[in-house]
Amino acid sequence: MTDSDQILTVTPRVTPSGPYVLDVVGELDHHTAHFLSEAVNEAPFDDHGVILDLSGLTYCDSTGITVLITAHQKSQAAGSPLVLAGVNPDQMRVLQVVGLDQVFTFRPGGAAT
Repeated sequence: MTDSDQILTVTPRVTPSGPYVLDVVGELDHHTAHFLSEAVNEAPFDDHGVILDLSGLTYCDSTGITVLITAHQKSQAAGSPLVLAGVNPDQMRVLQVVGLDQVFTFRPGGAAT
């Protein structure tokens, strides 16, 4: 897959007095998960925390869920909050089925901070 075939974008943005936000748009699967994984690795897990804005996410497979779990583990190790924002009902159902609704912190809607 070349960059021109990329169907996932991850755009970092720093909010003035709050968390670091990663806007995730497109399909998160085994072909594109490395884009989010790299962004998570570069995110400053600090006192302000990190928000993964998934309101633009159209698809997420098990590889994508693994990246989300890795982000959670990184936040826990750093003592930094991690929030998943804008999770659509279908994705939430999958997270509930595998029990991850008990692991993550959620915010309805996007991360418009």
